[in-house]
Amino acid sequence: MTDKFTWLHRGISEIFPDQADSQDPNENLIQRLTKSDRPLRIKLGIDPTGADIHLGHSIPVRKLRAFQDAGHTAVLIIGDFTARIGDPTGKSEVRRQLTSEQVKENAKTYLEQVRPILDFDTPGRLEIRYNSEWLSKLDLTNILELLATMTVGQMLAKEGFALRYNQENPIYIHEFLYPLMQGYDSVAVDADVELGGTDQKFNIAVGRDLQRHFGKRTQFGLLMPILLGTDGVQKMSKSLGNYVGLSEDPLSMYSKLEKIPDDQVEEYFELLTNLPLDELPENPRERQKLLGLDIVSQYHGKESALEAQQTAVKMVLQGDMSQTEAVPEFSLASVEFPAKLFYIVSASGLCKSSSDKNCWVWILCLSITVRNLLWRLNKRL
Repeated sequence: MTDKFTWLHRGISEIFPDQADSQDPNENLIQRLTKSDRPLRIKLGIDPTGADIHLGHSIPVRKLRAFQDAGHTAVLIIGDFTARIGDPTGKSEVRRQLTSEQVKENAKTYLEQVRPILDFDTPGRLEIRYNSEWLSKLDLTNILELLATMTVGQMLAKEGFALRYNQENPIYIHEFLYPLMQGYDSVAVDADVELGGTDQKFNIAVGRDLQRHFGKRTQFGLLMPILLGTDGVQKMSKSLGNYVGLSEDPLSMYSKLEKIPDDQVEEYFELLTNLPLDELPENPRERQKLLGLDIVSQYHGKESALEAQQTAVKMVLQGDMSQTEAVPEFSLASVEFPAKLFYIVSASGLCKSSSDKNCWVWILCLSITVRNLLWRLNKRL
């Protein structure tokens, strides 16, 4: 991989097909990027099934922006038609169908939320399309042609369908249409590349098959990881409460991001920022603060991000002060120094004897506090 295409591979789990030694622009994305005499058409479909987008949803949108910055055309498809079915990927039961009014309202909020990410201003860099434009025009003959390109066995191989089938949960016929409709979007917009999470491989592959069926040049699939939520355990989801929404206020965003588990911070930097990973602070706490500052700046501006950071620090200090006020004061006049920590804690009245389990908790806390104070004094000196 050359430095020229570092941006392409950052945060990517898989590119398919990926014949690295091939000179064929249909098998090697780098060849298509370098040999094409026109900007490539990069497709990302978003179904407006809810009102809010979170940071997990922003990952492919950010990659779409990277392609824009490299001179290519972002084709953002608002799935106003497919949203009425709902993507069955990863679902253990049928999705609730939305009305056209609900979909339209959600679509408006989606565009506003992705505006800070995408280049809406440079001519030729962005197309916003609604898939009702072509899907609503399909007649029964067209639909039968689409259905004839796949077998029931192929559909049941899709992870979500396979799980529901094995658990004897119902699968409705209209759900089989979803991958075909998403795939047909690629035919309609002449996509060179389709972006999606790792859970979208089946649907993107269907798009390749349909492009081939209709005599089109086949697209490449670029798959990105599914982002873990703020709990560091499950994927980011509004229903799980472990999400950071793009429309949240600066303080709320910052407060959540500065508490991301240490082992998740680098992945957040890779997927949600453009900062060089080899230049991040070594101190985990400084990394968390930088992460919060950078991401909040993307959506609210640097000034608002700094204000959020300062407010968060004040809130922590105020919390520390309230905890300090709850600790009883006592005199060390009766303690003969040098003294063991036990005698100091005993003088405070916090514990009565060494057999008191709370006594050892206080001793540990005092020991840590003294060491921290000595470390800070040493640094200042």
